[in-house]
Amino acid sequence: MSDPIRVCEIFGPTIQGEGALIGRPTVFVRTGGCDFRCSWCDSLHAVDAAWRDTWAPMSAEAVLAEVERLSGGAPVLVTLSGGNPAIQPLGALIAAGREKGHRFAMETQGSIARDWFCGLDMLVLSPKPPSSGMATDWASVAACVEAAGQAETILKIVVFDEADYAWARDAAARFPRLPICLQPGNHTPPPPGDDTATVDQAGIDARMRWLIGRVMQDRWFDARVLPQLHVMLWGNRRGV
Repeated sequence: MSDPIRVCEIFGPTIQGEGALIGRPTVFVRTGGCDFRCSWCDSLHAVDAAWRDTWAPMSAEAVLAEVERLSGGAPVLVTLSGGNPAIQPLGALIAAGREKGHRFAMETQGSIARDWFCGLDMLVLSPKPPSSGMATDWASVAACVEAAGQAETILKIVVFDEADYAWARDAAARFPRLPICLQPGNHTPPPPGDDTATVDQAGIDARMRWLIGRVMQDRWFDARVLPQLHVMLWGNRRGV
């Protein structure tokens, strides 16, 4: 029996709303707990300790059974998110799921490296820029890249302003072999559990246009600038 995984929610199938796999059908396994407290976190229900009682300890077998129930038994891309899913013991889930034909992608800020990263199909490293209020340990991010081995690894960075943009350029220079996605930040994260909070989509769109302009101005043609598609379609609703 594998160690229990703290699960915030499992939902789908839906589409991946952001990053390199945007638009891909997926089932989300969102774990509870995080070692960061970003100022603009948009998933506080998976981070804030006030919601700890809603996180269920589940075995890898139970998580996989729920994924298969949602997918109707068909192989599906499983997105591991959080919080910071690297905190959780996900190696057994990944190994068992891949035996059944599922693929696994995970997003983490790169603060904790695990040996089971090499079992992923894609590792999305999303180190947090200055606007988050958090500091990045680049040695830890590099350790995550190494732990991923042959798994496809990309950078995804949220950008709110010029300071974040300059920081993203530096991050890309540190890891020149990794593809990079840039995402305009959302200044209106919902309170934990609040599905009704208004999204400032006009503000997000304005930052998107500004970010595209900066990338074109700098001829940074290796970067991909992508929206949060799920926010555009469903706002702050959970489970879609």
